[in-house]
Parts: sequence; structure tokens; C-alpha cells
Amino acid sequence: MSAFSITQLMRPNIVSLKPYSSARNEFTGDAEVFLDANENWRDFVRDSGLNRYPDPAQKSLKQKIAKVMGLPEANLVIGNGSDEMIDLMFRIFCVPHKDKVLIIEPTYGAYSVFAAINDTGVSSCRLKENFALDLPRMEAICHLVNNGTPQTGMHKMLFICSPNNPSGNSYPLKDIAMIAQRFSGITIVDEAYYEFSDKPSAVSLMESCPRLVVLRTFSKSWGLANVRVGIAIAPLEIVETMHKVKYPYNLSGVAQELAEEVLNHADEVAQNIETIKAERARVAQQLRSLPFVEQVFPSDANFLLVRVLDPDNVCLYLRERGIIIRNRSTLRGCFGCVRITIGSRRENDILLKVLKQMEV
Repeated sequence: MSAFSITQLMRPNIVSLKPYSSARNEFTGDAEVFLDANENWRDFVRDSGLNRYPDPAQKSLKQKIAKVMGLPEANLVIGNGSDEMIDLMFRIFCVPHKDKVLIIEPTYGAYSVFAAINDTGVSSCRLKENFALDLPRMEAICHLVNNGTPQTGMHKMLFICSPNNPSGNSYPLKDIAMIAQRFSGITIVDEAYYEFSDKPSAVSLMESCPRLVVLRTFSKSWGLANVRVGIAIAPLEIVETMHKVKYPYNLSGVAQELAEEVLNHADEVAQNIETIKAERARVAQQLRSLPFVEQVFPSDANFLLVRVLDPDNVCLYLRERGIIIRNRSTLRGCFGCVRITIGSRRENDILLKVLKQMEV
């Protein structure tokens, strides 16, 4: 089988793109006077440095991520949440109104939204009833084995969310490896909830899967949802191209500093993850005892997918009492389901107390 090279899969205009380059991109070393970027010399916020543009390459943050998370520094791209990483991939690989992507449903809804924004077709493959990957069906839809050269209208990317949102389950690495090795396009594994799982990361597959991209985020386990910091771990050709296409200063200096700060608290973060996992087990057990709960699905994430008799009524009942959960019953494969995030023990106790008072 001949595999497409990564460059062959990219949009031709992206391959030939000459990126914007600031003096900060080109400068190395120390300087005392900066007169290159038309900034205001005056800092009005207590010598905060906010009058200066941030490091466009996020060098310090990447070094710290590599040290604390054990990720390869040369393969990192940092951006404004994982959503920016996803959007960049569409802009690099998918020719609008011609190319397609494969999305495995039910899953994170932003993949389809970014496909629509970038005028890219979407093929959908349903998971099995137990939310496992349907490998034969995936192969039939996107022709995982595809010889020759890239064709207009082919599936350029394939998204695998593991642990999956909203089902919460992880996929075996052997299945992900099989898909990534045989699919001729770019396989993107979204590991937003990876830290809450005991399963190994798809990053370990990158050497044997040359067209694999893995996404991580600071929004979940690291507690920085309001800061918006996402990570892509990718082959060097893709890293180079993402840096060409991204906005010159795509991550604020404030966000970079806060991400570095939370990495100093890695031990505390790890303890909190264990607390959330213990709470996940406790909440799941108590939910199963409720008369209107039909099924609580196993979860490797910081949430539970729960099938109930009347999801609309359950969500309304909780909302009237100041508790917000997510109604997922309209998603294909999630009939009757709600998604409940695992909060603090106090928040979880309030939820359980209110649900136990609900009349069926």
C-alpha cells in the first residue's frame, strides 16, 4: 500500500504559503529597546507588560509542557483552545466545497461545526450501541486503504474523540493504531479528557503512525477553561504548517503565564483528578439506584452519560432548582440520555439529594 505524504494531503495554496513574520519571530537574544512592533511604550496596568505582544512561538510554555507532561517539544503547537487546533487542521488540509472528513457519532459537536464553517463535507459513522468503534463500517465509508495520489473529494481527516464526548468511553489503542495506519488521510485523536482515564495515550502511537495528530487541552483536568489553551502533538511537517497558518500572536501572554503557573501545581492537579474519579464512581453508583435511571454508562472522563425515562423532564426539574446538566437525548445514539459533569463533592451531593426527591 502506498501512503500519501503529508504535504500531498495539504491544500496547494497552504503548501506555498509565505507566512507573516514579525520581528519577534526573527529576533533571538536580549534587547533593551523594542521599537519593532508599533506597540505603545506606556504600560497602563501596573507594569504588567500588557503593552507588549506575547511570544508568538510560546517557547517557554512549550519547554514547561515538555518537562511536566512528557510531550515532545518539537512536535508541539499551542493555541487558543483545542478548537483553534481543529480549525487550523481544516484550513490546512480541506479544500472548501470539495474535500470531506469522517466524524464518528455521537461525538463532540464542534467537529461538524468547523466542517461547516470551512465548507467541508462530512461523512458520519455511527458507533455501536455500546459506543464501541464499528471498524468494518468505518472502512466501508472512508476507504481506509486508498492507493495512488490524493483525489479531490477524498476524506482528508478522521476525528476520534477518546475518551469520547458524550459517551465517556475510551477506544483501544490497537483499534486507533489500525485506523491511523490504514487511513490515507490525517487521523486526529482528541484527548481532551485523557487525564481522567487509566488508558494509555495515543501519543505513544505517533512513531508508527506518521499521519497521526493528538489534541490535549488545559480546560479540563488542569482547570483553565476560562484561559483557553490547547495543544496539538503532530508530525514535524504539520507543526511547521500550523505555525505558518495560525495567527501571529494566537495565544496571549496572560494565557501563557497562567498555563505555566498551573504546570507548577502538577501534583495538586493529579490529586484532584483522583478525587474526581472517586466521585465519578460514587455518583454513578447512587444514580443507578434511582427509579427513573435506566443506565449509567461506564466513563473514562469527568462526566457520566445517563439514560433516564424522561430526559426533558429531568433537565427541567433540575433547572428549576438551580442545577444545570446537559440534555443529549437528541443526538443519534443517545436516545433518552443526559450528561452530568462530576463536580465537587458538595455539588454532587446537592444533585443527588434533589434527584432523590424527584417524583417519577
